[in-house]
Amino acid sequence: MWSGQPHPDKGHPSPLEAVPVPWKSTVSCKNHRESSVGEETQGEEGPAATHLDVSRLRSSSMEIREKGSEFLKEELHKAQKELKLKDEECERLSKVREQLERELEELTASLFEEAHKMVREANMKQAASEKQLKEARGKVDTTLFAEFQAWRESPTLDKTSPFLERVYREDVSPCLDFTMQELSALVRAAVEDNTLTIEPVASQTLPTVKVAAVEYGSTNTCALSGLSRTCRHRIRLGDSESHYYISPSSRARITAVCNFFTYIRYIQQGLVRQDAEPMFWEITRLRKEMSLAKLGFFPQEA
Repeated sequence: MWSGQPHPDKGHPSPLEAVPVPWKSTVSCKNHRESSVGEETQGEEGPAATHLDVSRLRSSSMEIREKGSEFLKEELHKAQKELKLKDEECERLSKVREQLERELEELTASLFEEAHKMVREANMKQAASEKQLKEARGKVDTTLFAEFQAWRESPTLDKTSPFLERVYREDVSPCLDFTMQELSALVRAAVEDNTLTIEPVASQTLPTVKVAAVEYGSTNTCALSGLSRTCRHRIRLGDSESHYYISPSSRARITAVCNFFTYIRYIQQGLVRQDAEPMFWEITRLRKEMSLAKLGFFPQEA
């Protein structure tokens, strides 16, 4: 039956009942739309900004590269300039060195040539001197040997023979020529007569102080030279009881002459059994000892 109001069907809502609808804020929707628009705008501006950044990086990279290239070019130019200067300096030093080497070689060659010349001249002079000396010595030795051989055939102590006359003149007389002439003559006569005695002085008689005054017979003064010397020997002439103190130098001179006379006496007495040449060289050696003693060279024990 119709009651004037429709009856809803079972299970369906009434037309007048409110249907629940989800509520959305207009502000939220507006913000959503602005956000969407912003995202769209940002999406459109993103590639352009990225492109601009890349362009800026490229421009900056090019600028850095150009500046770096210019710096390297400057450094390279500077290095090349320095190398050029060093090459020029090396070339100059090389020329100086070559010049010095040439001058040194020339100087060395000149000095060597001069030294060689001097040595050659010295050798020539030495050879000439040796030749002259050899010739002169040969002549002298020949003369002396001839005189000795003539004396050896008839040995005598006579000073008039050419052999002894030469030895007296060149060796014996100079060796026995002392300051005190009178005593020197007595000593020479005693040596020739073989009557001279040399004896050592006892050590206890040697003085402990040096006497300035010249006193003959004093152990402080040589009786032959007159010089103040320590005299360790004294001589006695013949059978005289007088003694004369002599210095080591005077003793060496007397001894050298006595040795010569002793040897020629042995030859005279036939006690030397040798050929003429060995005898001659022994006499030459004894003459040398007389010359050295005259010059003051004598053994220290004298």
